[in-house]
Amino acid sequence: MRDAPSPGGPIRRAVQLIERIAGAVLGLVTVLIVASAIGRYGFARPLPDAFDLSRLVLGVAIAWGFASVAWHGTHIKVDLLAQAVRPPARRWINAVAWAVLLLFTALLTWKIWGRVSAAMSGGDATMDLRLPHWPFFLAIWLGLVAALFATIARLWRIVVQGADLGEFDGIDAQLLQDQKK
Repeated sequence: MRDAPSPGGPIRRAVQLIERIAGAVLGLVTVLIVASAIGRYGFARPLPDAFDLSRLVLGVAIAWGFASVAWHGTHIKVDLLAQAVRPPARRWINAVAWAVLLLFTALLTWKIWGRVSAAMSGGDATMDLRLPHWPFFLAIWLGLVAALFATIARLWRIVVQGADLGEFDGIDAQLLQDQKK
């Protein structure tokens, strides 16, 4: 399979924004959990709503991380069949796999939107501070919309440009190279 040039411009900037959001939210979860543990065990004063907030923000981090994985394809994969066939067949296998992922992501996005709507009209809130749940569900939904975008872009690169998932296998080296530019 030919290696398509790495996309530049708007797609790369959008993916970098997605990754920064995922990283920032994951950092926020970490800080929240550490602060809660210090407050609970060090001062016998837990943070109000720490449990609710940490699980809601973790959901946001997972959704935005899913968007990053949808672009890079760095999830766990077993390519025994794909590696045993010729490049044109491998391209077809990858296209079918990413089309299935696109379908799954679209269905998940649709179902989460239903949860956002229900939370907005139902008045769900955290226990202590009574913070509404719907902004967190909306952030999760936006992460899934970003995952839809990333999956469509990846599928397009596979089908139209003939890109292979191996382009991100050495992601650490690529990231270092991108930082030097």
